[in-house]
Amino acid sequence: MRISTQWLQDYLKLDIPADELAEKIERTAVEVDGVIRPNAGQKKVVVGHVETCEPHPDSDHLHVCQVDVGEAEPLQIVCGAPNVAAGENVIVALPNSWIGNHTKIKKSKMRGVKSNGMLCALDELGFDEKLVPKEVADGIFILPEDAKPGEPVFSYLGMDDEIIDMSITPNRGDMLSMNGTAHELAAIYDQTPTMPTVDLHEDANDDIDDQLEVRIDADQRDVPQYKMRLIKGVHIQASPLWLQIRLWNAGMRPINNVVDATNYVLMQYGQPLHAFDYDRLTDGQVNVRLAREGEHLTTLDGEDRELLPTDLVICNQDTPICLAGTMGGLETEVTDQTTNIALEGAVFDAVKIRKTAHNHDLHSEASMRYERGIDHGMTETALDAAAAMIAKLGNGTVARGVAVGRDEDVQPVTVTISLAKINHVLGTDLDLTTVTDIFNRLGFSTTVADQTYTVVVPSRRWDIHLPADLIEEVARIYGYDNLPATLPTGQPTIGKLNETQQMIRDSRKMMESAGLTQAISYSLTTEAKAKAFALHASDVTKLDFPMSSERTTLRLSLIAGLLDDLAYNNARKEHNVALYEEGRVFYSQPEQVRPKEIEHIAGAITGSMVPKSWGVAEQPVDFYAIKGIVAGYLKSLALAGNVRYVASADHPEMHPGRTADIYVDDQLVGFVGEVHPATAKAYKVRETYVFELDLTALIALPKARQQYQPISKFPSITRDVAMLIDDQTTNAAVVALMRAKGGAHLQRIELFDVYNGEHVPAGKKSLAYTLTYQDQNATLVDDEVTQAFEKVLNALQTELGAEIR
Repeated sequence: MRISTQWLQDYLKLDIPADELAEKIERTAVEVDGVIRPNAGQKKVVVGHVETCEPHPDSDHLHVCQVDVGEAEPLQIVCGAPNVAAGENVIVALPNSWIGNHTKIKKSKMRGVKSNGMLCALDELGFDEKLVPKEVADGIFILPEDAKPGEPVFSYLGMDDEIIDMSITPNRGDMLSMNGTAHELAAIYDQTPTMPTVDLHEDANDDIDDQLEVRIDADQRDVPQYKMRLIKGVHIQASPLWLQIRLWNAGMRPINNVVDATNYVLMQYGQPLHAFDYDRLTDGQVNVRLAREGEHLTTLDGEDRELLPTDLVICNQDTPICLAGTMGGLETEVTDQTTNIALEGAVFDAVKIRKTAHNHDLHSEASMRYERGIDHGMTETALDAAAAMIAKLGNGTVARGVAVGRDEDVQPVTVTISLAKINHVLGTDLDLTTVTDIFNRLGFSTTVADQTYTVVVPSRRWDIHLPADLIEEVARIYGYDNLPATLPTGQPTIGKLNETQQMIRDSRKMMESAGLTQAISYSLTTEAKAKAFALHASDVTKLDFPMSSERTTLRLSLIAGLLDDLAYNNARKEHNVALYEEGRVFYSQPEQVRPKEIEHIAGAITGSMVPKSWGVAEQPVDFYAIKGIVAGYLKSLALAGNVRYVASADHPEMHPGRTADIYVDDQLVGFVGEVHPATAKAYKVRETYVFELDLTALIALPKARQQYQPISKFPSITRDVAMLIDDQTTNAAVVALMRAKGGAHLQRIELFDVYNGEHVPAGKKSLAYTLTYQDQNATLVDDEVTQAFEKVLNALQTELGAEIR
């Protein structure tokens, strides 16, 4: 909402700099985006009078003008505007002047003819092209006849105004009008505003009852009020310059005297209005209802729109002619041939209007006000004000009476609150007189009994209906800076991370120490990607109103987002990428009201983690590399349970022969492996290895006590064993048996050779291990190690059927 400080002078006497006024509004009422000064940075732009206008000798569209700018001699200026003519007052940028967009005007020659300046259009002075009146959009702007040559032009165009650009919050819809803003500033500065009056003259011989019939077929809640007036004999023409200035300084484009009058009243009262060409209404019949499936309406922007059953429409003999509260229809548009105006003033349901504006992408000044609420008690007053203005600007007459389709009894809201409650909440010690004065400044009728206020809130402040609302009003007007600042009392505690927070932070450090870089991806994705790589079965959670088709569903896994990140880097020639992400996934079951949020940690690696150098070749990552990262991470958690890796083909997005589920005892906590080649191709990534762990489950699992053990000072003894074993027997099974039978001094088991080929029988493989024995307290003797080693060999032969080589 743009507030003209010059327009504010009609209401209040505020001899205050605009910047100071804006700061006061921001501290007390609503946010302010800034102060706009239309003439900022411009100088030497004056009124000029075109004395002569001759065709350019070497051009079919340029004109050579002699222009009086208040100096001893007229200036010769070459102009290409089609509407320049002798006798006009125009905008002249003198030589060495500065105009809009920080443009400097110099003397020049145009096709050999000297030009000492420039005749300007409004957009060349910095006006937004959307605000320039259509009749001068392709030419220069013509100033009034009483403009004096040589005077600065800014006052004639309202460019000497200072405009406060306010960002109105949804709860303060009353400030989407000059009246509402004036009431607010009057309370802040303790003034009595001069509110506008309506001077309406009706034609006693012309009764509206016989000419306009209004019927409401919608619910009372959808249309609480609907009224119309009839203005006849209107001459459609351009609005006077003062009205155009007020509109374009408010951010609206002047159209004609009828439309401009409705927009002016909209800005003044905050009440949306709409003007219909009465002669296009068959039998003067208007009805309001919900749209029907399959109906269409061509709106003023020329778009044919298919209506929805939730849309409120204004109809003529049941044919839609207007999208209520949003945009009028092209069929009943006010044009230059219009002479009779049917003027609508109504109140529509905020939810209905918001849905219509969203569904049709029609967010207008009218819909914005209906969505935030309007003053129900001011509808007919605004309707009368607009009718009077249209009749005055268009030399028309107003028919006697108002066609009422529906009316409502608008009563002020009464709220009761005690002085003690106000002081208790605000931490103040205000007296009765101070608080009473604040309510009076706000324009609230107040009575006091036993230190309890009974406050009558007028309809223009529809945001106030609870005692807490009154407390806020007292705080605002009294001044937030004046409220006492007190520290909370209580036993102080030392701030620290809880166990979950600490483990999440440590997990990030572990991943980064392993060479992975943190990534953060969107929690919202497509439904297909949301279901991919899910660790557990779950329904998906979809948004009712997603931002885009790529952000419709909450994720069940972190891997899909990491693969998108890899694809982004691969597309930019970064082929060695190792990423991890710690974040939440969202599991949902049919009986749940909202999804359950689970902390996960995942990683994705493609290419090599070892950079190529003069002595080191690149080493492409494989299953064992990423499994080693996972194993190291799980070891750092000191889990009390046994960690197992079980080959799995249950993940359709993963390679079935290179994927393992991860268990702690019998609880599934994650998986690790290679992305299926088909999946990698779909994501446009190369060979990629990933893992995902349920971090919430890992945090909840019991932990073993970690205790420091010194490095043994006694030597170790190693034994090697090679064996033929069934191809289906896993390394994990062999290692588990060795540990079970290897004795107390077996410290480490290392697989150093795997062979499956020539000289090895079919269905067999050759495995070779090194077993390391060491005692922490004494030197081991060879016989003791040999005895323990023999137990391992016997167990391998008897339990796994191994053939020792």
